[in-house]
Amino acid sequence: MAGTKEVTGRAVMSCHSRNVRAIVAAALLAGAVGSAASAQERWSRGQNVQPVFEGWERNADGSFTMVFGYLNRNYEEQPIIPVGPNNRFEPGPADRGQPTHFYNRRQQFVFTVRVPADWGREQDLVWTVTHNGRTDRAIGHLWPVWEIDDGVLRLNRGSGTAQGYADNQRPFVRLEGGDHLEVTLPDTLEIAVLAGDDGIPPPNPRLAERRVRRGPKSQAMVDPRKAAATGLAVTWLHWRGPGAVSFDPRVPEIGEEGRAVTRVAFSRPGVYVLQAVADDTVYVSPVNVTVTVKPAAGAP
Repeated sequence: MAGTKEVTGRAVMSCHSRNVRAIVAAALLAGAVGSAASAQERWSRGQNVQPVFEGWERNADGSFTMVFGYLNRNYEEQPIIPVGPNNRFEPGPADRGQPTHFYNRRQQFVFTVRVPADWGREQDLVWTVTHNGRTDRAIGHLWPVWEIDDGVLRLNRGSGTAQGYADNQRPFVRLEGGDHLEVTLPDTLEIAVLAGDDGIPPPNPRLAERRVRRGPKSQAMVDPRKAAATGLAVTWLHWRGPGAVSFDPRVPEIGEEGRAVTRVAFSRPGVYVLQAVADDTVYVSPVNVTVTVKPAAGAP
């Protein structure tokens, strides 16, 4: 179909090792979605947003988690695409918790969708995004070649080889206070989270330096140095909402007892979803807060 592109991993089933298959598939996928951008000039705006299927993980209860990311081919434009005909999943609910605010360029391992144990290898979960006149799809499935484990995450996130740190646990992050807040313009809002980790992997100054040279590879690494330099970082993201959002700071210092505080400003009224992501350089753990932003007193 003209103006439509699908991203899937079924062309790489001939690889042998499960980890190698997943890594090769990810590399081929990144090349496929990035080739158009590298073959032309850098566009500030007017380009499409390509959803990407990253792979799947097993859950202890027998269910599975599919992982998605995206490539916003614009170097400046950060489109807002509400859930609906232009930003939907199928089959089932169109809203699977996907972002509606899209950061620039390639964003890896952005969000997850859990599917039941009886989902099956032949059933697809399709994320469709339409922007700037083009419709793109990512096709998620449970084919073995796309299974994600710790080694795949380490290699794709630039954290080193696939070996080591077998006991690494995901960091935790939770809101201090409720997950529904209100603010009236032009006031700003202070939000605090509590974050912690098991100390694995330990701080890695060499990785921090390497990430500075290469730049961030995923949305959770807005400041790619921080997590590597300290072993744990929290980054705030604009997940959903109609206007612009600014964080001061976007990557707050984690103080005593794991408390990290940031102040948020909004450009216009509406309902927003903000996300705080704890990053230990391998795993990321998100928590969402919904903010209702009311118009200024006397505003039309």
